[in-house]
Amino acid sequence: MSGEYMKRLIRRTKLINEPYCARFSRICGFPVSVLLICLAYVAPLAFGADTMGYHEVKLDSTGHIIPWYGKSSGEAYDHVVRLVWAFWRDMRSCSNGVPVYLQHQVWKPEQDDPRGLGGDQISMALSSWNLLYDYLGDEAVKNNMTRIADYWLEHGMSKPADLWANLPYPYNTDVHSGWYDGDMRAGKNFLQPDKAGSFGAELATLYKITGNRKYLDAATKIADSLAAHIRPGDANNSPWPFRVNAVTGEVHRATTKDGKPISASYTTNWSPSLRLFNDLIALNHGDVSHYRKCVEITTAWMKQYPLRTNKWGPFFEDIKTADYSDTEINADTMAFYILDHPDWDPQWKQQARGILVWSYKTFQNHEFDKWGVTAINEQTVYRVPGNSHTSRHASTELRYCEATGDCEWKEAAIRRLNWATYTVENDGKNRYPRDDIWLTDGYGDYVRHYLRAMAADPELAPPGQNHLLRTSSVVKSIHYGPKLIRYTKFDKGSTELFKLGAAAPKSVNGGSMKWNAKTQVLVVVSKSPSITINLE
Repeated sequence: MSGEYMKRLIRRTKLINEPYCARFSRICGFPVSVLLICLAYVAPLAFGADTMGYHEVKLDSTGHIIPWYGKSSGEAYDHVVRLVWAFWRDMRSCSNGVPVYLQHQVWKPEQDDPRGLGGDQISMALSSWNLLYDYLGDEAVKNNMTRIADYWLEHGMSKPADLWANLPYPYNTDVHSGWYDGDMRAGKNFLQPDKAGSFGAELATLYKITGNRKYLDAATKIADSLAAHIRPGDANNSPWPFRVNAVTGEVHRATTKDGKPISASYTTNWSPSLRLFNDLIALNHGDVSHYRKCVEITTAWMKQYPLRTNKWGPFFEDIKTADYSDTEINADTMAFYILDHPDWDPQWKQQARGILVWSYKTFQNHEFDKWGVTAINEQTVYRVPGNSHTSRHASTELRYCEATGDCEWKEAAIRRLNWATYTVENDGKNRYPRDDIWLTDGYGDYVRHYLRAMAADPELAPPGQNHLLRTSSVVKSIHYGPKLIRYTKFDKGSTELFKLGAAAPKSVNGGSMKWNAKTQVLVVVSKSPSITINLE
């Protein structure tokens, strides 16, 4: 077997660290020496003595990693966010004319990867692009939101007559058919209810942005279908299963390697569903009383089980039901939700801290200790450092610092964000250090963590620029001009957080303002759906 063939095979099968190389040797029947070949080829692909990802590592005077670009973290974060968005925006289409990001989870330059869509890929992009539009005011971002949402609605929903009706299928089993019709592992007609809740939450936001009732109607149908199937849950069964057949209601089942039956009946990625139900309750739209009951059931289950057991469960579409995995994304996403909703529980601080401690202990990766940074692994069955997972943990730590005043982990979080900039190439490709260019982890599930980090700590926003970092409402439109910033919102009353660098604010029409000249932070308390910030 040639060395080049071995290297391609290792890449293709994703067996990119020592435990996986060993497993490869066992499964394929190759001698143990293959393990040494594997490690010899793999190490240079991920990082060398002075490189990580695409770039030579830069260190500060204390030997800690700093971003590869610019003179400050904020300048670097802004740069990689813009690069990643431009790569997505300009991505080529497949042979059927559909953009690669609507049909594949992995990008390749000259050929189409055989794998279809990532399970939460479209919702992740909608989540990030919502924040990115506020940040940039670029209409192309908002246009892409409607494009990808419309395509999934038109090409991927279960039928109204199905048992699990009007929910999105997360995968295109016939990749270039243009249609989503099942689950990557379970097959046709299977879907993932947690991804439906995620899409529904983003559709509710998109309705607030555009005013288009079709997004609200679709979000309501998703909520109604989830509400029809909720159950109290227990230690082995969440309020909704992870994989279920939309037509028959069958929960997907498999057999583990030791012959034990296992059911795809458990996951914990329900904070997006809570967002969906709470949004519809606030809008007083749909079966509000039933939605309140769903919130009560889901909240009680989360507190009774995962918050006590730290059994956070699966998330990813490419992991088989038989290979149970705990995932960083489920845990830290819930921690972020708790920090954003302190009325969730009187013990919200302790609960968020507990999740972050568990996540760090479970997924810490010390391969980069020489640069003063601990990266975060993806999940228990795939212990490799991820760009999205490291940046998510970092942004959640910064949100914890902001919300509680306990900033013990702040500097470590910033170094994680610095580390994750190295996965972005100058042209916007964003690759796992030891894996592919994932259109999930490198795009929709990447940009939002940098923007949330800037909102939690505006010092991390770029100097010399004007940006909206956070709103308690939803922004419908925003324009950044040399003499003014004008924006409209869904809600009349709200609070907005800006970082201003180009000019100081002179006055605000439609609300009041609090300006900190030292930090360049402007807080606007809005009393109108339309606001103008007049700049000097």
